[in-house]
Amino acid sequence: MVETTDRPARESLPRGFRGAEQGWPELRRIPRPPYRVPLLGDVVGASRETPLQDSLALARRLGPIFRRRAFGKEFVLVWGAGLVADLADETRFAKHVGLGVANLRPLAGDGLFTAYNDEPNWQTAHDVLAPAFGREAMAGYHPMMLDVAGRLTDRWDRAAAAGRTVDVPGDMTRLTLETIALTGFGHDFGSFERARPHPFVTAMVGALAHAQRLNTVPAPLAPWLLRRASRRNAADIAHLNRTVDDLVRARRDAPGSGSGDLLGRMLETAHPETGERLSAENVRRQVITFLVAGHETTSGALSFALHYLSRHPEAAARARAEVDRVWGPTETPGYAQVARLRYVRRVLDESLRLWPTAPAFAREARADTVLAGTHPMRRGAWTLVLVPMLHRDPEVWGPDAERFDPDRFEPQAVRSRPAHVFKPFGTGSRACIGRQFALHEATLVLGLLLRRYALLPEEGYRLSVTERLTLMPRGLRLRPERRTAPAPAADGPEETGSGPAGRCPAHHPGP
Repeated sequence: MVETTDRPARESLPRGFRGAEQGWPELRRIPRPPYRVPLLGDVVGASRETPLQDSLALARRLGPIFRRRAFGKEFVLVWGAGLVADLADETRFAKHVGLGVANLRPLAGDGLFTAYNDEPNWQTAHDVLAPAFGREAMAGYHPMMLDVAGRLTDRWDRAAAAGRTVDVPGDMTRLTLETIALTGFGHDFGSFERARPHPFVTAMVGALAHAQRLNTVPAPLAPWLLRRASRRNAADIAHLNRTVDDLVRARRDAPGSGSGDLLGRMLETAHPETGERLSAENVRRQVITFLVAGHETTSGALSFALHYLSRHPEAAARARAEVDRVWGPTETPGYAQVARLRYVRRVLDESLRLWPTAPAFAREARADTVLAGTHPMRRGAWTLVLVPMLHRDPEVWGPDAERFDPDRFEPQAVRSRPAHVFKPFGTGSRACIGRQFALHEATLVLGLLLRRYALLPEEGYRLSVTERLTLMPRGLRLRPERRTAPAPAADGPEETGSGPAGRCPAHHPGP
């Protein structure tokens, strides 16, 4: 989901790409790969398709802080828990908009996710939209989430009856797009009635892929090397803009309809203190931000969780037993019943630990400082946090950090870990504004699918991860098999812990 705003004073930090040479006075002390090619940099063994996974491999070899150079750009990457905890200090560090995020600005401009820290619109948007993610609003979204999930299970019922496998990432994308479109904007894309992805999804995937591709091409050569790709990207952005403009126009033609949803708040609500309203252009940017970020990351989280459940039948059985016990025979679980699925939530958290679908975030120094008392940084210097490696730091997660184990998120285990070691939704005041929406939706859907089906893996499948700024399992298919055993009554002891309507997924006070 999208990120919120930054409360401290809006310092005008430098914008645009700033090489590490400009901001790290003792850069040479930071390890780098051994083989550096003139002009090209650290590209030996690198892949344009998997830059994040390449960096994870380097991280394992080079340690908790290292640097890379590509096409004349030098940058620093961090994943050690102590370093990330220091970067979470909001008084010294702020969100940095750079690399792939800045490449999305032609699409999302000063939307909540892509805004620079000194741009005012996102503060206004955050304050206007924050109530849309409160408990009362979330309870109102719950029936609509159930309706969309029913369209998914209808589709999977047909596949189960025919003995067919299902395209998990494709169907999770349909589900989460329809959920955010319906709950946030009162719109139905008809994704489940289409044989192919909705054109909005196709254009969105194209725009995300283009933003990532820009990171792998020397900037001076991009106009020539990516000429055709740039034209396609312009067409994709134009399609996304037209889709959103039509959606907003339909709402303006029917004022008062859906006034409590995201779009209604954008169009009808003034800032509670300043009286400011969002401009028409910014409304478009915020809608695009929510439609893209509001479904892309959640669909990936659900897909990874379903993969791990299919590969770990003991975890699936335990999660299914919890759903049967807590929900009982009810056809439509209530909003509060979702928060009682403690173990299902732990499955989701553990999947997000291993493959956080938003796999990196950048931080920049508000003033000259020293990172963790060791690495000097000048004002405006930035670093990229590799979240999957933070989530695998053996000093925090143990020598078996690669192993899937939902019990890592038992309350006692969570309390025993330091803060800032679990960051699937970013950090600080610009962490994901919609994280509770995403967690409620994902926990609800996992519960519904576990109660209805046995999830059988496709023989011979090995997890492969697609990168398009967010992460998604590639080619994941499962065979759903309808369960016939009756569910027991909803009574008996429950597991303890924090549910999706409770605290942030880190289960400790926010940064």
